[in-house]
Amino acid sequence: MKPFTIRLNFFGDLGLFLGSKFRSQPVERRLNERTSIKDVIESCGVPHPEVDAILVNGQAVGFDQTLVSDAEVKVFPVASRDPIGTEKHLQETEVIRFVADGHLGKLTRNLRLLGFDVAYSARADDGELLDIMARENRALLTRDRRLLMHSIVQHGYCPRSQAGDQQTVEVLRRFNLVELIAPFTRCLRCNTPLQDAAKAEVIEGLEPLTKIYYHQFRRCPGCGQVYWAGSHFQKLEKRIERIQARLVGKRSD
Repeated sequence: MKPFTIRLNFFGDLGLFLGSKFRSQPVERRLNERTSIKDVIESCGVPHPEVDAILVNGQAVGFDQTLVSDAEVKVFPVASRDPIGTEKHLQETEVIRFVADGHLGKLTRNLRLLGFDVAYSARADDGELLDIMARENRALLTRDRRLLMHSIVQHGYCPRSQAGDQQTVEVLRRFNLVELIAPFTRCLRCNTPLQDAAKAEVIEGLEPLTKIYYHQFRRCPGCGQVYWAGSHFQKLEKRIERIQARLVGKRSD
């Protein structure tokens, strides 16, 4: 087959996945055989779950599009959805269930704090993460771009920041979760939805001062953890306020 050239332009923050020398210019790939656009894009280091739209010579295509001749390719992230003017989008934006890899413990805790269903084990290997993702229909959260490139992954996201609070903001925006925030409704330890508990049901496990000053409790039916509005609750409220401030573009100390 006659060799041909694919010229790729990556938009938005997809350039973060490219080598430094390609971030300010198009990437060219010289091919000698029929190749899917998905494989060409991922050969540049960009995982397919990060790609929301692809234009090949001006035409919107899916990941299974086969390239056989010279082509100009434009690749867009979800954040570019509105300006590109195409209805052929490749990603869902309203996923509400997740599985996070072992390096995203703070992100997991924050999302659970805000009421979102996040499966997590610090010891889970790649195979276990992919199995949970597929079996329970969850989106994969990981900073391992190679893990996101597995063909089994339908929905996923690679947090750009290494800071837990900023990662939380990124995920909330990426999956349109802002309106679904429901703080203090899920167990931070095991992810189970919390239930109201009468004081008499939990009093035996409370400290003496807690028994005196607190009267409203929630308990996790999964692991038995009891929650109440103590000093730890106020710290968590401040964390939620910081995250919400960042969502609306404000700074919070």
